[in-house]
Amino acid sequence: MKNIIKNFEQFDGQHCETTATGSLLNQLGIKLSEPMLFGLGEGLGFIFWNMKIMDFPFIGGRIKPDVVTQNIARNLNLKLTVKETSSIKKAWDDVKDSIDKEVAVGLKLDCYYLEYFTTKIHFAGHYVAMYGYDNEFAYLVDTMQQGGKTKTSLKSLELARNEKGPMSSGNLMYAIQKTEKNYNLKESILAAIKNNANDYLNPPIKNIGYKGVLKTSVEIKKWFNTSKDIEKEFTTTAMLMEKAGTGGALFRNLYRDFLKESYDLLQIDQLNQANKMFSDIAAEWTKVANLFDNAGKTKDIKFINQASEILVDLSEKEKKAMELLTGI
Repeated sequence: MKNIIKNFEQFDGQHCETTATGSLLNQLGIKLSEPMLFGLGEGLGFIFWNMKIMDFPFIGGRIKPDVVTQNIARNLNLKLTVKETSSIKKAWDDVKDSIDKEVAVGLKLDCYYLEYFTTKIHFAGHYVAMYGYDNEFAYLVDTMQQGGKTKTSLKSLELARNEKGPMSSGNLMYAIQKTEKNYNLKESILAAIKNNANDYLNPPIKNIGYKGVLKTSVEIKKWFNTSKDIEKEFTTTAMLMEKAGTGGALFRNLYRDFLKESYDLLQIDQLNQANKMFSDIAAEWTKVANLFDNAGKTKDIKFINQASEILVDLSEKEKKAMELLTGI
């Protein structure tokens, strides 16, 4: 049996959560750019995360998983329904039931098990949209880097959804519906920018926000000196930062473009200034990723020392840009 949602339109995106959620919004006739979705999701953030159960530290450039979609739904007056379960059978029944009703769903899972992923790394904070299934495969939308419309076996999807560990959620599935209340895009943009800036500037702990960027400038030196596999850890982190969009320039580029769209719509000067600031910031993050890659390939700490200096500068630049945006 094959059940594919008719007239389903994929969202072409670079970041997994906005791609998945954008695909669900397409079904509702809400068509916004990926930068706009990221901005409305109040998505810009930073985290340096290191736990004993992790192979090596994680550098993230956005707010925590799930919250981007929650913020998008709130700012656009949409109803977000999230389901989690420890039961593999119930998890599949919930997805199947939704697709049988012609409603696409977002899934959070560990990309390690997805058969179309060429780089095998455990990352349980990955998102896809699902729009169909048959007896063998699940039909998904992933980022453009991962092929856009794609498919994976039902067994691999089951493993990916049920994975435990850092960032995982119990077979998380979500769906989005319109409500009776429409949204005012200009008002939503202003609210989202202020919320994002205030959250970024007031981190609850020192490894988050601009304070986290500063802390990372110190921690990467310790990491390099205690690393069990310098090449793998630093080249993989560089790849994740730039290609997979965890902590590198991708999110700064998205936020830069969001600010440009917002300025075009609202004509508020601070938005234009912040857009220029984030253009410079994004380029500096790409330099950091390249230095990580060089450090991994050469095993020379000088590249980490150079990255550390840039991170000190980035912490201050991002703080100033967000302070500017609190005043809009």
